[in-house]
Amino acid sequence: MAKTLHPLKHSLKGELKVPGDKSISHRSIIFGSIASGTTTVDGFLLGQDCIDTINCFQKLGVQIEQEQERITIIGQGIEGLQEPEDVLDVGNSGTTIRLLLGLLAGRPFHSVLLGDASIAKRPMDRVAIPLRKMGANIDGRKNGNYPPIAVSGSRLNGIHYDSPVASAQVKSAILLAGLQASGTTTITEPALSRDHTERMLTAFGGRLTRQNTTISIQGQQNLTGTSVQVPADISSAAFFIVAALITPNSEITLKDVGMNPTRSGVIDALLEMGANITILNERIYNDEPVADLHVTTSQLKNIEISGDLIPRLIDEIPILALAATQAKGVMVIKDAEELKVKETNRIDAVVHQLQQLGASIESTDDGMIITGESQLHGGTVHSLGDHRIGMMLAIASLISEDKVVIQEVDCIAISYPNFFQDLSQLSNREGR
Repeated sequence: MAKTLHPLKHSLKGELKVPGDKSISHRSIIFGSIASGTTTVDGFLLGQDCIDTINCFQKLGVQIEQEQERITIIGQGIEGLQEPEDVLDVGNSGTTIRLLLGLLAGRPFHSVLLGDASIAKRPMDRVAIPLRKMGANIDGRKNGNYPPIAVSGSRLNGIHYDSPVASAQVKSAILLAGLQASGTTTITEPALSRDHTERMLTAFGGRLTRQNTTISIQGQQNLTGTSVQVPADISSAAFFIVAALITPNSEITLKDVGMNPTRSGVIDALLEMGANITILNERIYNDEPVADLHVTTSQLKNIEISGDLIPRLIDEIPILALAATQAKGVMVIKDAEELKVKETNRIDAVVHQLQQLGASIESTDDGMIITGESQLHGGTVHSLGDHRIGMMLAIASLISEDKVVIQEVDCIAISYPNFFQDLSQLSNREGR
């Protein structure tokens, strides 16, 4: 489906709560399903990715009930998982398939996982390699590197794995396998990736130790059901933060935003760029920091984004690139090769689609270079089936000279089903 959006002729105003955090929503289902007892989840993201995680665990025999954004999981412990009678379809969710590989590697039954055309192109060896070192039996296309992928559960042994990438999906898959393994499982990352898995595991009664970028977990632990309050997703909030920063005379407040330090790199980067963002009402949900964000239009200046900051804002690079087109100077983004294995090659996707709108931007092997203060002229662009590219292009339409036609906007429902309604609420504008 295509959507036509016209330039905004006035400012963004108002207050908004974006949907629940996608990473935490996924993990609440996973940990609730392998815990003993009842888990309730409030503020759950009803995006398609997270619905697919629910569907997979229901096929694994877990009783899960949904009432709007409240989810109730009747957990029977990890031993309560049952061999699925059908394939487990993860849809577009890389988180679901990679974390399930870690979990199912230790279960005494056979499973087959597959997803959509995008998932079929996403490499699984980054989790399959360490899981095989633990004793897992994993096979699939091209030596088990691409889905459909089969897992025959086996007895796992703890290992010490030095991960070549700072990836929460890799770390989480290993921790879920380590939870079932004999002995201790240890992962060392080159930089600290998002730590929602560690925080939630602790909330469910699990024990682990962490020193710098090394995490260890003892096997054969049992988890207990609990209550989870999901904060608003900072990755979703980032689109409206940038929208307010680059749209003249705007002032918005975003409520209950998750401010986990392994995820809040986008705020740090924007503040360094000169953004007027005020952090208010700081508090904690289930060991996850939360705050309200007040944002007003700002004159931004470009910076370099690289190194350890990259894992803390990897999903926000598309919208940061748009912010850079409106800032003074030149932004250099490097050390971001991980963008190549997202829903699309996001380096190529961001560069090509923003070029279509008139931005001065070029790709590099590990990132991009953006020259600021570009006037976007509008045009026809494509999400390429990537929800974050689609939302970035919708925000670009606010400041374009002419209308922006976005092809394949349906994919935005993966993480933000009501995105266009919320955009209309703040802009008092309807796409036609």
